[in-house]
Amino acid sequence: MKKISIRNSFFYVLFLFIAVGCVGTKTNKNKVIVTNIPSKIENLDSIALSNTPTLFELSPQGNKWVDSVYSAMTLEEKFGQLFMVAAYSNKDSAHIKAIDTLITDHKIGGLIFFQGGPVRQAKLTNRFQSKSKTPLFIGSDAEWGLGMRLDSTYSYPWNMTLGAIQDMKLLEKVGVQIGQQNKRLGLQFNFAPILDINSNPKNPIIGFRSFGEDKFKVTAHAIALMKGVQSQGIFSTGKHFPGHGDTDTDSHKKLPTINSSKEQLQNLAFYPYKKMFHEGLSSVMVAHLNVPSIEPRPNFPSSISYNVVTDILQKELGFKGLIFTDALNMKSVSEFKLPSEINFEAFIAGNDVLLFPENVPAAIEKFKFAYSINLFTEERLAFSVKKILKFKYKANLNNFKPIATENLYTDLNSVENEALHYELYENAITVLKNTAAVLPIKNLDKQKIAYVKMGDDNNDVFVSTLKKYTEVTVISDVNLDSLQVKLHPFTTVIIGYHKSDVAFSNHDLRLDELAKIKFLAQNNTVILDVFAKPYALLPIINFEDIEGLVVSYQNSAVAQVVSAELIFGAIEAKGKLPVSINTSFNVNDGLPTEKLNRLGFTTPENVGMNSRILSKIDSIATKAIDAKMTPGIQVLVARKGKVIYQKSFGHHTYDRTIKVQDSDIYDVASLTKIIATLPNVMQQYDQQKINLETTLGSMSPIFKDSNKANINFKDLLSHYAGLVAGIPFYKATMNKSQSPSDVYFRKIAEEQFSKKLGDSLFIRNDFSDTIMKMIVESKLSLKKEYKYSDLTFMILKDYLEKTTGKPLDVLIQENFYRSLGMNNSSFNPLTKFDKNRIPPTETDTYFRRQLLQGYVNDLSAALEGGVSGHAGVFSNAMDVAKIMELYLQKGNYGNRQYFSEKTFDDFNTCYFCAAGNRRGVGFDKPQLGAVGPTCGCASMTSFGHTGYTGTMAWADPETQIVYVFLSNRTFPIASENRLSKENIREDIQRVIYEAIIN
Repeated sequence: MKKISIRNSFFYVLFLFIAVGCVGTKTNKNKVIVTNIPSKIENLDSIALSNTPTLFELSPQGNKWVDSVYSAMTLEEKFGQLFMVAAYSNKDSAHIKAIDTLITDHKIGGLIFFQGGPVRQAKLTNRFQSKSKTPLFIGSDAEWGLGMRLDSTYSYPWNMTLGAIQDMKLLEKVGVQIGQQNKRLGLQFNFAPILDINSNPKNPIIGFRSFGEDKFKVTAHAIALMKGVQSQGIFSTGKHFPGHGDTDTDSHKKLPTINSSKEQLQNLAFYPYKKMFHEGLSSVMVAHLNVPSIEPRPNFPSSISYNVVTDILQKELGFKGLIFTDALNMKSVSEFKLPSEINFEAFIAGNDVLLFPENVPAAIEKFKFAYSINLFTEERLAFSVKKILKFKYKANLNNFKPIATENLYTDLNSVENEALHYELYENAITVLKNTAAVLPIKNLDKQKIAYVKMGDDNNDVFVSTLKKYTEVTVISDVNLDSLQVKLHPFTTVIIGYHKSDVAFSNHDLRLDELAKIKFLAQNNTVILDVFAKPYALLPIINFEDIEGLVVSYQNSAVAQVVSAELIFGAIEAKGKLPVSINTSFNVNDGLPTEKLNRLGFTTPENVGMNSRILSKIDSIATKAIDAKMTPGIQVLVARKGKVIYQKSFGHHTYDRTIKVQDSDIYDVASLTKIIATLPNVMQQYDQQKINLETTLGSMSPIFKDSNKANINFKDLLSHYAGLVAGIPFYKATMNKSQSPSDVYFRKIAEEQFSKKLGDSLFIRNDFSDTIMKMIVESKLSLKKEYKYSDLTFMILKDYLEKTTGKPLDVLIQENFYRSLGMNNSSFNPLTKFDKNRIPPTETDTYFRRQLLQGYVNDLSAALEGGVSGHAGVFSNAMDVAKIMELYLQKGNYGNRQYFSEKTFDDFNTCYFCAAGNRRGVGFDKPQLGAVGPTCGCASMTSFGHTGYTGTMAWADPETQIVYVFLSNRTFPIASENRLSKENIREDIQRVIYEAIIN
């Protein structure tokens, strides 16, 4: 009877206390509810719990610190430790002063930071810690990284995206990085991972925050993430107990109801908790839920339920860690009672830390009053406060050191973050349909691909990456019939559904979008790529007409890059669907796809390179442009089949009107030799039509009776045949006034003058025969020595055309460029490309007397109508890299064998190195002495070529590096080659090799 009278007295006094507004709380229209709690909360240390292991044991010194700090506290200070208040680094001084007051006057125990920025938060943390007598807990909801709350910090993929990943080591790596960033910012608690099993697709507040609907997968992912975080000394918090996955109500707005039986909860919602308690989960956050099966009081929030927090979480499940409430300002609980009542109810229910409380001073007054009438004991208070202090000691807060703000931004945004981001999407993106193996797209030479955008978010990265693989045409039209007319010529239509990556944004397909997908799928071969939550697919009733279905989960730049890689086979599909989509697709569905050895994209760190060192390329390229060695530059670096650096610098000309873009195409000059003529010659060799000893006389009848008849193939391509370096063919075409002669040229195209070498300048079609005649009749050195000659590849061009019956420009497109996806490469580019994509190479003042833009710079090649074996190709760095990668893969690209490995090895051999000739068969090779085409750091198995216009392409089998440098250094006048004298290309190559880690 004594206990009952105390209880009744307490609530009588409490009613008067609230009614007169002594605590200054807001008015609450709800009636005062008599709290149904045990009259005395027992100390759970004295209760025999389950066999859940103890989280950690403090050293005697640690226990001494806890006891001494606790003993020195006043009662109010002990109450203060229970409160973890919301703090913002983007609010004004009034907010900061209010926090100061709570720390100095009410001795609160911690802060949970919300919106703001990292440096501002670090400074505030230092300020607040300096004012606190007992060190503060600092926590944050960094579910997908600090970027969930802070600007200028990193965001990882959402949990549902991570739920598609099968490799738990990657999840642990995410946890490690998040833990490192939390620690760097002075946090002790990361309020994650989400343990909710999202069994309700309409869940408005969990959804994408969940790892999925399979309890085993959710648990495995959560354990891996937790282990990573806690390995860095950061405490993880599993949430939202007893399970927030099966509801369609947002607990921030109203109290959700969970209608599961206790048996169902035990089997499903509790499962991750039970497993994680044995794996060392540090803390649990209790949600505000109405769960009738475990809390019989109607609409009574689980967060203030003794049965939920104490009887079930601590006694039945045996949890021994720290227990947090969910934010106590949420309407699901804040509208239930007065703030002061809610805080007290939460403590009495068994929570240790009251998160985001409202009106802390009033709450502490209520605690004092309740304690004064013996409603709870010192033993109960000590149970939570000492537990809090133990965690603070474990977090080394007893030796708190201020957060260093220097380099904070850099430390939080490490290059390793982006490297992991690529790995995550490479393992997450999921293929759900692949009818007739439409994925990956093969046989590019037989494909005509269109892209149609849907959704309201950005798609630039996806489209630009698609276009790096082959020609992809963006098609749009608001009218479906008109759209279909435009799509009719295309073999494959890629539909990209792009929705915002902003958390909680609506990803639902509209009715008109559903109709559009249905219409396009019925009339085309379609690949639908969904850059949205998988639940976006729910309204699609029938997937039968969709050949390829890809779920990319989010619309980040990395997701767009990696998804394009998958579509073209640079990576294989590994992801598994974390949730079911009606009856169409089940959880864990996901099809593997074939990996084609096409170039992909990633960060330097993922292929054993250091991006910080690699970034030195920027300054070298900028130096060259600032010194007017060239107006613009493209640089590409690939390693291990992945492009890791691709940048464009400067402008097309020095007037700085058009910036260089990655898609711009340059006159690559002598790179033509190895990216157009040589691959076709290698196929001839591979087909045994020629060999290393084949003589020029047998290859080409016009040389049969010449002084060059006995030159063999190996000598010819090793520049060891004694040919002259070049012949000024143009002189034969000039009249007495040193202008182009009417005998050879016309200003307007005619039937016999159709080869164009400049604006209003056409040459006789048969002048190529004259060129070959001059080569046949040219002198030949009797001395066996190395002499570089363009004539070699002019001869080979003539050989190829006469052997195959096709012009070289047609031959290279048919045999290589189309199937390789080199859609930005061509002879005579003005017939295919916009002139504004082509940086000019020179203002010709001696022959054509015009700006050369889209016309080959090399005059000998120009006299052949822009198509020659030694010059004439225009290309960009990405396309050049493809054919260099083909060489690096010994004739294979896109899982297509263009020539045998033996053929490549034969051509990449230096046969005359002993005689001082570094050349391979067609390829240039590293210098044998101090001077040569490379930095001197490339291996002797490396190969490539340089070009007169300021170009270079080099590949190294030993390091698996491809390096491409393109420029128009000859603009406006091809005078002194300062780009070469200053070793710009070589210095960049040296940086590339310095950046190799392993």
